Amino acid sequence: MTGMKLLVLGGTHHVGRAVVETALAAGDSVTTLTRGVSGLSAPGALALHADRTNPDALRAVLADATWDAVIDTWSGAPAVVGDAAWLLSGRAGHYGYVSSRSVYQWPIPPGADESAPVVDGNPTAAEDDDYAAAKRGGELAAQAAFGDQALIARAGLILGPYEIVGRMPWWLRRLERGGDVLAPGPPDLPLQYIDGRDLAEWMLQAARDGRGGIFNTVSKPGEATMASLLEAGREATGARARLVWASPEAVLAAGIEPWTELPVWVPPSGEYIGLHTGDVSAAYAAGLHCRPVAETVADTWRWLQEEGDPEPPGGRPAPGLPPEKEQAALKALTS
Repeated sequence: MTGMKLLVLGGTHHVGRAVVETALAAGDSVTTLTRGVSGLSAPGALALHADRTNPDALRAVLADATWDAVIDTWSGAPAVVGDAAWLLSGRAGHYGYVSSRSVYQWPIPPGADESAPVVDGNPTAAEDDDYAAAKRGGELAAQAAFGDQALIARAGLILGPYEIVGRMPWWLRRLERGGDVLAPGPPDLPLQYIDGRDLAEWMLQAARDGRGGIFNTVSKPGEATMASLLEAGREATGARARLVWASPEAVLAAGIEPWTELPVWVPPSGEYIGLHTGDVSAAYAAGLHCRPVAETVADTWRWLQEEGDPEPPGGRPAPGLPPEKEQAALKALTS
């Protein structure tokens, strides 16, 4: 079967890198457009370089070429998505945009599907001060240019190799150090995440199928739990770490922030729980599948050993619990 002619806007890290590597493995002809400063394009891809925030530079580099599909991983100002999408409308048959479940109004209701209320977004906004509004504006920009051929992938928590935010890398490095590790409970807390490679594979298949629309693209709740994630991390690192489970009440009483100081974890009730309880039936009906958590964790550890720890994007602070705060919480638990 002849592969697609694919343009990836981005493609050197995070989901973009997974898209490029997955597409090349499937026999697609891949062109990447990046600034050329945040990483090398994968061998086998045609690498184009331009600052896409400059519409003139974008036009000059892309010229009059055509593609079967475009995948856009942009996380900044919506106007930048719009500039690319309008330039490529009529020259590509499909436009896949990596969005986020952050576009839903907070707090996200438990069990929310794609019809849940979203934040306001402006497709022509030149600023990206608010991540949720910027992603929503990007969605609108892609849809304005490509209509039914725009695929909006509202990704949830993205883990796996190339995850630049650093959530799973922090847990793996903490487990590597060994000793008593504060494990936020309950152990059977259902998690909802997606391996970036599974997201890439699904978006590429949607492009081949000509599938547009809006989809929550994340695993079914409970395909992994807090316990299975941390046990997989302990196994992957080979560390002599002891998981000391703490109740949600004990974690919060210690002044520990869910999601940021203890990455991935949220209390099983309250405003955060919508992050791990989204309705993903539409994406699964459209072919999404997620690999076992042990595979995601092991491959992330292998990537860290080969390439080192990622730098968080945009100068944002790295996630994770300060050692002194963890020790104080452990002491309180065992006293």
